[in-house]
Amino acid sequence: MAKQKQKQKQKQKPVVELSAEQEALAERVYEKIRGKADEELRGMVRLMMSKADHEFFGPGEFELRDKLNQFGAMVVEEAANERAKKGVPR
Repeated sequence: MAKQKQKQKQKQKPVVELSAEQEALAERVYEKIRGKADEELRGMVRLMMSKADHEFFGPGEFELRDKLNQFGAMVVEEAANERAKKGVPR
């Protein structure tokens, strides 16, 4: 199974091409939020597993979307804060 994950990782292309400086900045932000991301992802999965069949789509789906938006806002905030430390204007 580890070999399969390694092959998948090798095949994945980056979403966007970054300069070396941008890549370093992205890596710092990623390392900073990765623990929180894992907690949030686990919470989202648990949320969906707690829903009855009739709640899965509709109420459960919208609750999940709200959590994804909150997480996205946290990513934006962390990225902006890290850029500000480097003197990059917002």
